[in-house]
Amino acid sequence: MTTLIINIKELLQVRETAIAKVSGAEMAILPTIKNAFLVIKGHLIADFGSMDNLPQILADKTIDATGKMVLPSWCDSHTHIVYAGNREQEFVDRINGMTYEEIANRGGGILNSAKKLNETTEEEIYNQSKARLEEVMRLGTGAVEIKSGYGLTVEGELKMLRVIQRLAQNYPITIKATFLGAHAFPLEFKGNHQGYIDLIINEILPKIAKNKLAEFIDVFCETGYFTIDETQQIMEAGIKFGLKPKIHVNQFNSIGGIQAGIKYNALSVDHLEVMTTEDIEALKNTETMPVALPSCSYFLSIPYTPAREMITAGLPLALATDYNPGSTPSGNMNFVVATACIKMKMTPEEAINAATINGAYAMGISATHGSITIGKKANLIITKPIPSYYQLPYAFGSNLIDTVLIEGEIFA
Repeated sequence: MTTLIINIKELLQVRETAIAKVSGAEMAILPTIKNAFLVIKGHLIADFGSMDNLPQILADKTIDATGKMVLPSWCDSHTHIVYAGNREQEFVDRINGMTYEEIANRGGGILNSAKKLNETTEEEIYNQSKARLEEVMRLGTGAVEIKSGYGLTVEGELKMLRVIQRLAQNYPITIKATFLGAHAFPLEFKGNHQGYIDLIINEILPKIAKNKLAEFIDVFCETGYFTIDETQQIMEAGIKFGLKPKIHVNQFNSIGGIQAGIKYNALSVDHLEVMTTEDIEALKNTETMPVALPSCSYFLSIPYTPAREMITAGLPLALATDYNPGSTPSGNMNFVVATACIKMKMTPEEAINAATINGAYAMGISATHGSITIGKKANLIITKPIPSYYQLPYAFGSNLIDTVLIEGEIFA
């Protein structure tokens, strides 16, 4: 099956040579071709260029993109899409003055979601989660990482990971699974942290490895959650079972989590709402991708990741949704890109780079996703007719997507 897209007003994120990520000043450069064509063969990008140089192509399907932009689909490297129910009441509690930490301390937050998940059947969790997955695909996401972490029991965590595996089998979108058993301490282990860590290491991790249920291991390294020592112990165990670390750090406090992540060669360090000069310096010249979650900052009314300082320091930055029931009940990457521009003062070019090629890097798929490069997956967004790609973050409340292609096929 050959698909030809013609008369593209502007083809964005064109990379003739595959790159892994962009950093620092390079983030402000978004290579494009105006008045372009793009050829898809099967599920891969086969050719692209200016309409002036359009070769003769026998296409099975031709899409006329007059007035429209085409760009790689969003790569959302940090989500918790698999969960049960919602946390609407906590949303209202926060409006009435309670903090996220206060809600968590009274048994809300992650523990609330864990209770709901363990009371819900695997089939029902799958049905709730697939609806959310379909929604984000329609919003232009073509690759997504999904974490466990709302089970906090052996069976609950495995149940979540099986649902993630089933979603990956049943949908064309690329899905990466992360084990986040270290999301919070269950109530029964509140006074016995080591007991829960031993459960993760001795009981859950061997089952995950045996059944190939995850690629990454994550820890919520934060005051009141997992300490640096506890985080390192869990990362070390995960590595022994073949899982690469990706960790939650610096959401509310800077306690050395970034340095711990770098020490264990974490693929990404995520949240980063609170950053010190030492944290930024530590990330320089590493292979670890910093990931910002601006819609979490928006929803919780907490600080935004200091993108300008980080990019000025020469760092790369990725953007992701953090889609979850407690702090970001939205998987809309278009809103994330807009919020990064509006609240974090990222340029549209920087934000698009952060949500495509750098997002792909943060889940280990930049060889196949995140740019318009021959041989990469034909996961694409075709916009509605718009004056320029600046419209994407500018018109933050509008749905500017006309068509989404996943693996070369239109996703309806």
